[in-house]
Amino acid sequence: MLVAFLWTSCSDILDVAPEDQITKENFYKSENDFKAATAPLYNKVWFDFNDKFYYGLGDGRAYNLYAPFSDYIYPFADLTETGLTGPLVSAWGSLYNVIQQSNNVIIGISGSTVDETIKKKYIAEARFMRGTAYWYLASLWGDAIISTDPIALVQNPIVNKSPRKDVFEFAMRDIEYAAKNLPATAGQAGRLTKYAAYGMLSRLYLSYAGLSDNPNSGTRNQEYLDLAKKAAEKAINEGPYVLLEDYTDLFKVDKNNNSESMFALQWVPNGDYGVNNSQQAYFALGSDITGDDAAYGYWTRASNDILYEYETKDIRRKATWMADGDFYSEINIANGGYTVDHDNTFVNVKKGVVGSTKDNAKISKQNSALNTYMLRLGEVYLNYAEAVLGNNANTTDATALLYVNKLRLRANVDIKNSLTYADIIHERRVELCMEGQFWYDLVRRSYYKQQEVINYITGQSRGTIVPITYDAATNTVSVDATRDNTARPVGVIDESIFLMPYPESEVIQNPLLNEAPVPYQFTEERITDLF
Repeated sequence: MLVAFLWTSCSDILDVAPEDQITKENFYKSENDFKAATAPLYNKVWFDFNDKFYYGLGDGRAYNLYAPFSDYIYPFADLTETGLTGPLVSAWGSLYNVIQQSNNVIIGISGSTVDETIKKKYIAEARFMRGTAYWYLASLWGDAIISTDPIALVQNPIVNKSPRKDVFEFAMRDIEYAAKNLPATAGQAGRLTKYAAYGMLSRLYLSYAGLSDNPNSGTRNQEYLDLAKKAAEKAINEGPYVLLEDYTDLFKVDKNNNSESMFALQWVPNGDYGVNNSQQAYFALGSDITGDDAAYGYWTRASNDILYEYETKDIRRKATWMADGDFYSEINIANGGYTVDHDNTFVNVKKGVVGSTKDNAKISKQNSALNTYMLRLGEVYLNYAEAVLGNNANTTDATALLYVNKLRLRANVDIKNSLTYADIIHERRVELCMEGQFWYDLVRRSYYKQQEVINYITGQSRGTIVPITYDAATNTVSVDATRDNTARPVGVIDESIFLMPYPESEVIQNPLLNEAPVPYQFTEERITDLF
């Protein structure tokens, strides 16, 4: 794993020059070494997760997105993935790369003679990354292997997995440590703060609140709902984060590391494969956008289901999806902008599509240079509102309404006077659409209202593609009766859809993945003085 330390094409916002020759004897001797060691945790180890799985799973499986001829989207949208599905196998490997690289950093820094206060700050950074990776593993696979020593796992890869509750708790402990020990202010643009950790904790506590032995209990644990609320409050009220005025600015390269961004993957402008953001190539409608032949997005479409979610005046639709007639001033700037006109009866992806190198020198072929949001303030606002709603049918809590309505006012839609779960989940879906989040929202709900979520997914009618016409000016979907519906096979929709299959290659190497989990033995106490 020390190979990652040789990474020299660092982003301008994480510009650290690591040593040319790294050995156990000459590394981890200074804070600059710590910066060099943690820098790849912001991009390289996440590459295979970001490349296709981030949106293929988060939005494809949630049926915001579908692509009938894309083997990195349709297995998820059709609920037919297996242990051989390429992006799933890559994502598992990527998450464990994050974990083991973080472990190496933690071990290396722990043995350093540098001042303890400085050491804790960078260990906290690595533990945040490790905890985030374990949250994904718990949310996707449930039971997973908990590892704190890469060498031990290499020497003996046949190890027991731990139960989902323990994986969640391990993740929470990591990020609680990060909230305790990360700095209040980022040392470099794009690096983490303690308030980013509090924001992430609001997500984890909210998820864990619903987890029990009865997935249809209908209620969540009030203690963890309260913790989610407190964590969100801490991030919002004490952190340096502020909503951008214009929602569309969130997805422009020059707005990377803006005031709303709490944790984002930092891709290297014009960087080599592995530290580049490849997503634009999969989304862009054509070469008239990218200026090259890496534009495969014609078949990558909004589902009918998501298009019905947008209210008439909601500007988030145009920032997320391209419909014929939409105009984008930041694309094809030299010719006065770009108007979507492909005689296309479908609506295609905009979010992540930023233009060509002529529009921005940081953009290159298969590298948009756009950061990938892993957590931003808009989500934390919604985490707060959902935690306040808790087990109630509705809430008129003034602060929850304030946060939700800030997002709605920015989106140019009418404010709410009370909130239900349906209001909040709608807001989450459109606010964070194509940011790899909505499937995890459905999974979180399935922990305590599983049948409701099964009914919701069944109601999306994934097995029938209905031809539509779309009015971009009014965000209005109409059925095109001149064309026939198209049927496609989808998987069985039952409780099994909420856990991913383990990669077949991993099961072959470690057959214990198919055995019952063994409880994890925690060796440290939970931090209790965070609030």
